[in-house]
Amino acid sequence: MTSFEGATCVVTGAASGIGAATARLLAKAGARVVIGDLADASGLAAELGGRFVRADVTDESDVEALMTEAARPTGRIDVLVNNAGVVTEAPIDQLTGPAFQLPMRVHALGVLHGVKHGARRMPPGGAIVNTASLAGKTGMPGYGAYSASKAAVISLTRTAAIEYGPQGIRVNCVCPSSVDTPMLAAQESGAAERTLSRVASPLGTVLSAELVAEVIVFLASSQAAALTGQALDVDGGVTAGYSVALLEAVVG
Repeated sequence: MTSFEGATCVVTGAASGIGAATARLLAKAGARVVIGDLADASGLAAELGGRFVRADVTDESDVEALMTEAARPTGRIDVLVNNAGVVTEAPIDQLTGPAFQLPMRVHALGVLHGVKHGARRMPPGGAIVNTASLAGKTGMPGYGAYSASKAAVISLTRTAAIEYGPQGIRVNCVCPSSVDTPMLAAQESGAAERTLSRVASPLGTVLSAELVAEVIVFLASSQAAALTGQALDVDGGVTAGYSVALLEAVVG
């Protein structure tokens, strides 16, 4: 793994799941990690020798305060991972305005706030990685609001890569398929989604948070210096085509 010794790295939504795994990897590589979350992640921050700042990513003032606090010791932020997320499930004909707006606010608006205030404190060579989703590229029944919000994250990522490129700041996003996290376990369709992922993936597995975190950390590292504006599928091969298991399930 590339060293992040002396780097200041901010990870939102890091109280659990992909965010927590990413924070751990960055800290292991020598980074000073600042965690922003609504949930209390002070224990994890203390474990990693970092800092926890309570922040609601839908509130621009919260995000600005998070970035200001993160940059205070060194005067800069080197890596920003916009990872905070929520899930709402409902078919379109039952989808209400508030249910649609929640993921849009957390994902799209949250990423906007993070990029806006994080990049202002980044030197050339800084890296931003946003957590999108495979759902932002393909439809899934019941996930209209979630899919739309993650598609917005992909679009914002590409625009930000163009706008911040002249400053030497790279912006990419990851698009995971189903990931075995507390969020997935709490979903009404979580068990079915886990089974579907195993069948659809050529590797026959559900992704772990650690596997996705490895890709995020790679994109944040100097090894990915040629990559910006990318929406990288992290899906165990789901988008490669029909898996053998899926064909066997259908054909028999």
